[in-house]
Amino acid sequence: MAESSKNSNRKRASQTTIIKVGANELGKLPPQAQELEDSVLGALMIEKDAYGTVADLLRPEVFYKDQNRVVYEAIRELANKDLPIDALSVGEKLKSMGTLEKAGGVIYLAELTRRVASTAHLRYHAQIIAQKATARDLIAMAATIEEKGFDETQDVEELMQEAEAGIFEISQRSQKRDVTQIDPVIEEAFARMNKAAKNDGSISGIASGFHDLDKLTSGWQAPDLIIIAARPAMGKTAFVLSMAKNMAIDHQIPVAIFSLEMSNVQLVNRLIMNVCELEGDRIKTGKMTKSENQRLNAKINIMKGAPLYLDDTPSLSIFELRSKARKLVREHGIKLIIIDYLQLMNAQGSGFGSREQEVSIISRNLKALAKELDIPIIALSQLNRGVEARQGVEGKTPQLADLRESGAIEQDADLVCFIHRPEYYHLYTDDKTGKDLRGLAQIIIAKHRNGATDSIWLRFRGKYAKFQNEDEALDADEMAPRGGESTVSIQSSMNNSMGAVSFSQQMGPDGASYNGLGENIAPAF
Repeated sequence: MAESSKNSNRKRASQTTIIKVGANELGKLPPQAQELEDSVLGALMIEKDAYGTVADLLRPEVFYKDQNRVVYEAIRELANKDLPIDALSVGEKLKSMGTLEKAGGVIYLAELTRRVASTAHLRYHAQIIAQKATARDLIAMAATIEEKGFDETQDVEELMQEAEAGIFEISQRSQKRDVTQIDPVIEEAFARMNKAAKNDGSISGIASGFHDLDKLTSGWQAPDLIIIAARPAMGKTAFVLSMAKNMAIDHQIPVAIFSLEMSNVQLVNRLIMNVCELEGDRIKTGKMTKSENQRLNAKINIMKGAPLYLDDTPSLSIFELRSKARKLVREHGIKLIIIDYLQLMNAQGSGFGSREQEVSIISRNLKALAKELDIPIIALSQLNRGVEARQGVEGKTPQLADLRESGAIEQDADLVCFIHRPEYYHLYTDDKTGKDLRGLAQIIIAKHRNGATDSIWLRFRGKYAKFQNEDEALDADEMAPRGGESTVSIQSSMNNSMGAVSFSQQMGPDGASYNGLGENIAPAF
């Protein structure tokens, strides 16, 4: 009884969902190579170690003939247990699996071994079999999409997502890379080092424009997936827009931004604030002073013609992104992609049981896309609320465990950066160093697969939605307190395990709080 149960389980385990493609309305047979299938199976039962030559190319479902599929399943079972593979051992294995009759019996196994002309081109023959199977998969998927396309109850958007997901799954399944001998890889590594040596400041990747950050990273590297995470109001969008300005406008490096949260016009308004150093209210109302209008007219032209490409498709799927990214790289030579932000993407058309699994699919596919296109991809991400519950300067500092919704983000990312502005939490002085934290943002590299982890400081100018190097000059009006303000010094402490934290702030005549730069302390862009 137990043996019968085991055989039943084996049968179920060996069963694979096979979509059989029959002749179409024009009488065409599906792509197949039955003679090659017979020859390859025969070679596997004759030539020692032949299975290792084709194991990465062949799966049972790639065989068109049911008999051949069953025989290959037995061969694979023997290989996985490191047992000899020949006609007799395969026959015995088929008996134990209860599928000998389905495979055509021992007579069919003997016929397969007699049909082998040569094993010299075994891998090439296996590649043809795999390609025929891929063609059948595409035909089957196209037939399914065609049938659903005629069904008026089907949602067209969902059907498009399903089609994209199906093609992506087939392409991923069919992509196989041969093992590469080390010599050409060494040559490529040397070529990249020589290219980096010619760059100023030893920047081998794409410079962010923030020199302290670039020293740590040597620039954003291809094909890295870079996660930039922060709590709301820390300035994630302002940070990547400042980088995009440095890259695309200042140095003409083609950059694409996929904004799932803001429209293209909103993004450009933020960019105008950044480049022209105009406050957001001025952009919204259009009411400017004479000097502001002059500054706008003088600087707006440097934005025109910049290789900066924007896409504000809401609820973008990972499969839509792949299609658009490939086109951007092919047609515009995009060198870096920014996604704002990861949690607003979806993976429609893929099977997943929870939001965490969906985010895992998205992050894994972003890494695969960066590798395929050989460019850095920067994805913004939210942090969970755990940061808010902690106290003190160090308590408010983000940690990898704070990444929201999925540990896969941390796993898939080559580099994880956090944006942290102590001033937002009314923490104005670092007790350990005495550093004045007003108007500063800390960029923390918490994970760096190919380098060191550390942190750097940038200047954050909230009213312009702008990040800049800490040592860059500020405007005179930002250096001094606002006119008519009375300066009030407030001493406070937050008792926690890290000790007391002192801070001070200035109060304007309207009772609002301002930092040492004269900026209103309010949620950032």
